[in-house]
Amino acid sequence: MPNPRPHLGEPLALDLLNTRWISTEGRQDLLTDVPGVRQWLADNDLDLPADEPTRQALITAREAILRAVKGDTADDLNAVLAHGRVRRALTPTGPASLPEVADPAHLPGWLAADNLLHLLAGTPERIKQCAHPNCVLFFLDTSKNGTRRWHSMAACGNRAKATRHYAKKTHSD
Repeated sequence: MPNPRPHLGEPLALDLLNTRWISTEGRQDLLTDVPGVRQWLADNDLDLPADEPTRQALITAREAILRAVKGDTADDLNAVLAHGRVRRALTPTGPASLPEVADPAHLPGWLAADNLLHLLAGTPERIKQCAHPNCVLFFLDTSKNGTRRWHSMAACGNRAKATRHYAKKTHSD
């Protein structure tokens, strides 16, 4: 089945936020069912079970990440993070940071919340929501000067330019 989402490839926390999007058919949500969870796990190379408890934990993590990104509250994100911890270990391949989560259903959401902490510790100002008024997608601005505005220039950027061009043309006639 082809992936229905319009934007892939963001860091895990932002990719979880991007499981909701707006299409020509209206609002979409990949996490409405277990096959959608399976798709998201596969998209992110997470070889973990997809089931109803994982779906519920991912939705909780997604809402917590959204509230943290928007600056509303950290309490919900901290509640997600409370389900696990990082254990340091020396493995045959060298030092490692290993996630430990008691309930496997919470692992994917915990990994996404942990990823958000890394993003916030590095370049929080580069976590952005697409500037198009009809877009709900998020991206990590990796442009040289940090001024990217659209999740995709080809999609939202061109639509905004076309709208401005049409408005100028109709006002000048």
